[in-house]
Amino acid sequence: MFILETPRLLLREMTLDDLDGLHAVLSDPVSMVHYPKPFDLGMTRGWIEWNLRNYADYGYGLWAVVDKEDGSFLGDCGLTIQRVDGADELEIGYHILRSRQNQGLATEGSVACRDYAFDTLGAERIISWMGPANTPSRRVAEKVGMELWKETLNNIGKPALVYAMTTADREEQST
Repeated sequence: MFILETPRLLLREMTLDDLDGLHAVLSDPVSMVHYPKPFDLGMTRGWIEWNLRNYADYGYGLWAVVDKEDGSFLGDCGLTIQRVDGADELEIGYHILRSRQNQGLATEGSVACRDYAFDTLGAERIISWMGPANTPSRRVAEKVGMELWKETLNNIGKPALVYAMTTADREEQST
């Protein structure tokens, strides 16, 4: 079952059958340069299991991103709860297969997730957070309509930028 559909993408719940496809994304040292390290197979399995728990607990998580045209696995994109400065925030996150990056797929999936968060979940604010040097993720956040909200430390004590958008911001942008 697909959760979201965009012109080029289908987003659906991940399963353990996605392990190899997702591992190709999360184990890539170039794509994962902004993480502490690329994922090993056990970490990728844990990532999928975390998202399966998120689906059960919240009704959402990071979803598998599938190419509508050929059915290939492209990565993940979706919504998670992140603890930022002691508060739970609804975050849009994603990882796209390196060979398919720079084609607007992360932005396309993130826009669908933004709309789902506001229109279906009734979120009042969404965020994306990343390291200051993660320029590609900063650009996606801006293309989605987010603006830099604050600088903080991430969950491992490293500097992080938090981009955010509220329902009021979204309404203002659409006028």
